[in-house]
This record gives sequence, structure tokens and C-alpha cells, in this order.
Amino acid sequence: MNKYEFTGETKVVFDVTLRQIRALVTIGEGVTAGDTGGWIEAEKNLSQTGNAWVSGDAQVYGNAQVYGDAWVYGNAQVYGNAQVSGDAHVYGNAWVSGDAWVSGDAWVSGDAWVYGNARVYGNAQVSGDAQVYGNARVSGDAQVYGNARVSGNAQVYGNARVYGNAQVSGDAQVYGNAQVYGNAQVSGDASLFWVSKVGTENGTLTVFNNASGTLTVTRGCFIGSDVEFLEKSERVHDEKTHREYCLLIEFARSRIQCKACTTEHQS
Repeated sequence: MNKYEFTGETKVVFDVTLRQIRALVTIGEGVTAGDTGGWIEAEKNLSQTGNAWVSGDAQVYGNAQVYGDAWVYGNAQVYGNAQVSGDAHVYGNAWVSGDAWVSGDAWVSGDAWVYGNARVYGNAQVSGDAQVYGNARVSGDAQVYGNARVSGNAQVYGNARVYGNAQVSGDAQVYGNAQVYGNAQVSGDASLFWVSKVGTENGTLTVFNNASGTLTVTRGCFIGSDVEFLEKSERVHDEKTHREYCLLIEFARSRIQCKACTTEHQS
């Protein structure tokens, strides 16, 4: 038995005729028989099985597919060969396009854009004006938001946070509890070091090598070079806390430099 039908209402978007849907049965929570939904080009865009649904002014077209228990709503658009599946949610003004996949319990919202061959899955969230594209992967409990960009073959996973105007690209990996934000750039085969529950606020210290070859440090509201971080630490922290940061930065330098030397030797 089909779970939806077409209402007969249509509209044209980008030269594509979209058709409004109407539920024939109860679908998940909040949708009952007779409720009108969003807009799709054809039945291939929304599975007739499962609890997947398109509502509001959301639009799904092209060869895009929404299935499983996924929901697309608000003013969201899913098109191209994109797939939204599992318990994923795409909403707000978000766009998912190209060959991108959003699956699992992932959420894409706000004005975010996921496209290319990008994958967002697990419990990951992409929101704000963030963009994830290329062959990038965002997974686990990772969050990408603000004006952040994740591209190339980059991977963001674990509990990592990438936000602000930060950019993660190339083959870079950001993971664990690492935080990359502000105008930070992590690119190429960048190495990253992070440690949690440090300093007077038990926060996360993240250190990585940037495009210029120097080290960038993020901690709380601070973002800058390793040298600048230690200079500020000396000014604002007590001797014990400052010494702790000195040891951590020294260890981070050693780990990142050793990895760079190993990579160079192997090449």
C-alpha cells in the first residue's frame, strides 16, 4: 500500500515541475492521513515504504532519493543524485546535492550545503552557513557550523568541532575532541594534536600545522600561533597552569614534527 499520493498541485522550480504530496496513512510522529507534504518531482524521489517524509516547502528532485526514516522539511532542497536515508534530517534552508549522502542520525540544517561526493553520517551535524563538499566525510558526533568549510578528502569525526571561518581540506583529519575555529586552516596532510580537560577551565587544547608550515593553537576563545599562545599564557595564568601548557605545547611540537619528518622520509 502506498503511503502518499499527489494532490494535483504543481509548481516549476529551475525548469523542473514539482508535485505536492499528501499522506494516505500515518507516517512516523506528527503526520496523519490527509496531511499535505512537500514537493517532489516523481515517485522515485520519496520511498513509498518506511517513515521517510518531505514536508513544508521542501523540494526533492532530479535523481535524488529520500528513504528509510529520513525527513526533509522546511525550505530544504535535495537534488542531483543525492541520498538522504536512515533517520537523517535535512531542514531549514539546507541544500544537499550532487552525489552527496546524508545518513544515519545526521542532521543538516540552517543554510548549510552538502554537495559533491561528500558524506555526512553517524550523529554528525552540519549547520549555519557551513559547507561540506568534495570527498569530505563528517561523522561520529562531529559538528561543522558557522562559515566553516570541509573539503577535499578531509575527515572530521569523533567529537570534533569545526566552526567560525575555519577550513579543513586536502587529506587533513580532525577528530577526537579537537576544535578548529576562527580563521584557522587545516590542509594537506596536516597533523593535529589535542588534549582535553586542561587549564583552569578543563577545556580542550588543539594544535595543528597550518598551510604556512607553522603551528596554530586553539583553546577557548584563543586562536594563534604556538608562540603567541605561550606568551599569553605566561601573562594570564599562574605558574602551575602556564607550566602545564608549556609541557603540552612542547609535546605537541614533538609529535607533529616527528610525523612530518616520517612522512618526508617515506616520500
